[in-house]
This record gives sequence, C-alpha cells and structure tokens, in this order.
Amino acid sequence: MVQLDGDALLKRLPAVRGRLEANAPLADLTWFRVGGPAEVLYSPADEADLAHFLKNTADDIPVYVIGVGSNLLVRDGGVPGVVIRLGRGFAGLEAEGDHRIRVGTAVPDMRVARFAADNGIDGLTFLRGIPGTIGGALRMNGGAHGGETRDVLVEARAVDRKGTISVLSNADMGYSYRHCGAAPDLIFTEALFQGRPGRVEDIIAAMDDITAKREASQPIRTKTGGSTFKNPPGQKSWQLIDKAHMRGYILGGARVSDMHCNFLINEGGATAADIENLGEMVRKRVKETSGIDLEWEIKRIGVAQEGQG
Repeated sequence: MVQLDGDALLKRLPAVRGRLEANAPLADLTWFRVGGPAEVLYSPADEADLAHFLKNTADDIPVYVIGVGSNLLVRDGGVPGVVIRLGRGFAGLEAEGDHRIRVGTAVPDMRVARFAADNGIDGLTFLRGIPGTIGGALRMNGGAHGGETRDVLVEARAVDRKGTISVLSNADMGYSYRHCGAAPDLIFTEALFQGRPGRVEDIIAAMDDITAKREASQPIRTKTGGSTFKNPPGQKSWQLIDKAHMRGYILGGARVSDMHCNFLINEGGATAADIENLGEMVRKRVKETSGIDLEWEIKRIGVAQEGQG
C-alpha cells in the first residue's frame, strides 16, 4: 500500500513563486466530493513558474493536472506525487481579430461560451454544455450539443515535463471522439479558438436552450462527475445501461442516476470506492447484456485506501 508523505516530498521539489501544499485535501475540489489528499498540491503562479517547476522536478515524481474536478474521481487513498491545479495565472480571456478568442486553460468552458456570445462570436456555444475548464476540453476533445473542441481550436500552448513550452496546431492534437493524441505529459496553458460572426441575441438564445435541456435531462444539481462512460460507436451509453437494468442501482453511498443513467451520484456518504465499484458493476452488466465494453470517460486518479479491494 502506498503511503503518502507530503512533507518529505516537499523537500525534493524546487522553490516556486506559486503555492506548494503538503497532504492537501482534494475532495472539496471535485464535484463528487470524495477522495483522499494530494501528497503535494501545486498552484503555479503562471506559465513560467510551471515550466520552472517541471524542468526541475525529478522524473520519478508523478505529476497530475486537475481543473475544477467536474469529470474526476480521486481515489480514497489519495494521489501520490504532485497534483497541479491551474488558477489565476491561467485565467486570461480576450477577443482577438477575425472572431478569435484567446483563453487560459483554467477558465471554465461555460464562461468562454458567455464571453463569446457577449462579443458576437458564434461557434463556441457548445461550450455552455461542458461543466469543466478549457484545459480539460483540450485534453479530451470535450464536446456537447453537436460541437467539439476540435471544431474550433486553432492552436494550444503547452509545457512538457522538461519545462519546454510549445505551440500545437489543431492537427498536432490528434483529435478523435473524446480523445487527444498529444503527448500525455503536456500541460496545456492557453488556447486560441476560431469563431464566426453572429448576433448576440441569437447566440444567447441558443445557450439558454442548451441550459434548459441540461437541467431537464441531467442530474446537474447533485454530487456527480458528469457523463461516466464514452458513447460506443453507433450507441448511447445510457441506453445500454438502461437495457442492463442498472438505472437507479445503489452500491454503498453511490447510485446510478434515475434521471440519466450514464451519471453516477454520490448520495451523500459515498466513498470513491463506492463510485468506482458501481461503475465497474455497470460495465460488467452492460458487457453481459450487450457484449459491449463501456470505456470510462471520467478520469480516475490516485490509489485505493488500505483495506479496500
């Protein structure tokens, strides 16, 4: 069993202008509100601070990046190594010429959609339906309501594990459905999006429609992590789960949503293990009933707590 020792790890890390915190709780940083601590939580001051940190951090120290925790499950034993959470130094948001928007990766997707609307920039409305940050959208080709990140991305800035800053074109990202082919060690810091001209009133009306549809069909006011599984080719995960009779199924403090059965919910006392084990049970039942292997869309990080399976 992995034992976390944040104080010891801190001694191995370089001095930074941002904040380093040992044994930092993560549960309240995730929408599920479960999980153990980060051995060390790092909040970089800006891109240069992040590059300095990565360049001077030993390769054997694991590094993970999180956003607002909307599509994330942190296991109960916590996360060994360093968890990086981008904040104010990555929150830039500005309109450029030709209906383009340059945005830091800590900015929520929904805020970008509203900013685009206020500036008469159409084409980014789909971001209103993604409850995460731009960094997450870049990493997983986030999409909703008929649009995807690859449809609007011009380029993205990133820092690799050696501290090298690079700019990737849309083609460099290797996008496919809910997948990014860019190197996994890249930490995205900024994106440039291409929109098109539109009427403010029309764009806002389209966003209001997306909001209404989400509230009517998804349990967005619960402790959930959003869509749990990717849609298999030609299929809908929720339909497969429903046919497997898993709608409303309970395991410990976790439940398969009655409203939308591709959502798992923390009923109030769930552990991360309850949620993950329920997800695996769903996958098993769907495999038995349809022959299809569901693939997790929610990112799971960390280790199990001692005594858990």
